[in-house]
Order: sequence, then structure tokens, then C-alpha cells
Amino acid sequence: MIGGVTGEAAIQEVVDRETRAWNTKDVSLLLSVFHPDMVWAWPPHPLAHDPVEWRLSLGRFDRVRWSALYEELFRSRTLIHNRRDTTRIELSAERDAALAVVDIDTLWRMDATGGEDHWLGRTCKLYALVNGEWKMTSQTGALRY
Repeated sequence: MIGGVTGEAAIQEVVDRETRAWNTKDVSLLLSVFHPDMVWAWPPHPLAHDPVEWRLSLGRFDRVRWSALYEELFRSRTLIHNRRDTTRIELSAERDAALAVVDIDTLWRMDATGGEDHWLGRTCKLYALVNGEWKMTSQTGALRY
């Protein structure tokens, strides 16, 4: 439950909070979504559906390290747009685990070079209910289907 919200609505609130964090470049808000054991696997490109190709570029969640990485990302890029559409939410029968499938279209412009970094595709976000709060434990990088 989050602020009296339960079930799928609680998961959507976490997805929306993460979206707000990206939109406002709010590192603290972004980190509030992550479980202490969060792991983020990224495919090398959006068509790399085989996990054999994926990389763990951030390692396990570390508040200090991830905070510094996101501060630098936000400082060095301009957000052009961040479109997100939740296509599916499912809670476990025990109501202590959930997944959210979110289609993302996030476009950044790198300030130093003017180059673009486009995050486009479908992600699967996994959550666990911990001490009454939903926390993201893992997410796949954006894939195109």
C-alpha cells in the first residue's frame, strides 16, 4: 500500500514516480524507487532479445555511486521528451511481488556534443513489497518487439 493505494494502482504510482524523477531530473526521487538489491541489465541494442548479450553496466544498487552517476547524467544532458505507457501490471497471488511492462520513448540530447541518446522500447520492471513499500528489484533495458 502506498498512501492508501493498493494493488495495481500502487504499482502504477511507483511507475509514475519514476517517470516524474526522469522528467524533473530528481535524483532523490529516482533513487526512492529502487530496492537496495536492485540490479539493472541492459541489452547492447534494442533488438538484443537474448540475455546472453546483456550487460550489468551499473552493478548492484549503491546509493552513493548511483546518485553520482545520475547527477552526472542529468547535468550533462537535456531531456527532449519522456513518453511512457504502462501496458501491463500483474501482482503475484501473494500480493508481495509485481511486474510492470512499460513502453518507453525517452530522448536525451548530450550537451557537450549535441548527440542523441534514445531509450526506445519495452521494459519489464520487477517489484517487491518491502516493509509496506513497493521497491524495484530489477528491470530489463529497453527492447523492441
